[in-house]
Amino acid sequence: MSLYLAVDAGGTKTEYLLADGHGELGRVRGGSIKRMRVSAEQAAFHIEDALAGLTSLTSRSLSEVVCTCVGTAGNTVPMVTDWLKTEFGRRVGGELLMLGDVEIALDAAFPGEAGVLLLAGTGSNVLGRTASGKLMGAGGYGPVLADQGSGHRIGMEALRALFLAKDEGRSTRLFEAVLAFKNFVAYNDLVTWANSCPSSEFSPLARIVAECADAGDELARAVLERQGEDLAYLARLVHRRIQVADGAAWKPRFAFAGSILDKVKPLRDALEAAVANEAPESQFLPGVVDPLQGALWRARQHAASSLSRQ
Repeated sequence: MSLYLAVDAGGTKTEYLLADGHGELGRVRGGSIKRMRVSAEQAAFHIEDALAGLTSLTSRSLSEVVCTCVGTAGNTVPMVTDWLKTEFGRRVGGELLMLGDVEIALDAAFPGEAGVLLLAGTGSNVLGRTASGKLMGAGGYGPVLADQGSGHRIGMEALRALFLAKDEGRSTRLFEAVLAFKNFVAYNDLVTWANSCPSSEFSPLARIVAECADAGDELARAVLERQGEDLAYLARLVHRRIQVADGAAWKPRFAFAGSILDKVKPLRDALEAAVANEAPESQFLPGVVDPLQGALWRARQHAASSLSRQ
């Protein structure tokens, strides 16, 4: 029986799912394979290690795979796509389908149907689809230009708010929490680090901000709510464009993916409230979707389409 491989290449980890025509055979998690975050040698090792684990878990040969669907940011960048095609081509049989990470999440929520998917983890993105299948997006331009509501933006904006609070003479438990998390002693240590560290270092602070907000820190909660509202603005932009395209047929449906929208309730609550304020009839899917299910759906669809053309 034919096999299908689904891959979700996130910012800090990569998820793999092997399935046949009936259901899942096994899942494994590996390290990042994003070439803009790790070296080619590290990424290749992570692929090799994860696929070996998947083979061991399922006792199936990856030469039986007829289609692999990889969802990743940067899926239009030749350095990313060419490298992934080469590395997966060496190890896995069949065709390779490359999609954006937000697109496979959209397919997990609304396979082939109209809807809007908001993704917020290390980075963020918003993607919608009209009833005719046209894709419409907003955001997703990376940590410098966008990433509203992401772990990166939460961490960075929390530090900015913290230092503004210092200048204003306001207290916040976030200061001590961040110092403890980084094993720093004073503000100057934090200033030096924040102005010299790689951008990827800000995202882990999102957990500290969320913990402080849960403990009642007003500054931390305000940061999360503002990021939720900023991400909601992108969702509203996509909603408006689909509304123009589909007219009265458009029934606003929103789904979520990513660790931030899964675990950071103040941000998600603020986001949903901001969207519903403009579109009161909006429906929000509970929880978060499993992007691997979207990648698997796409792999099966692509394989079936290829077979029908033969």
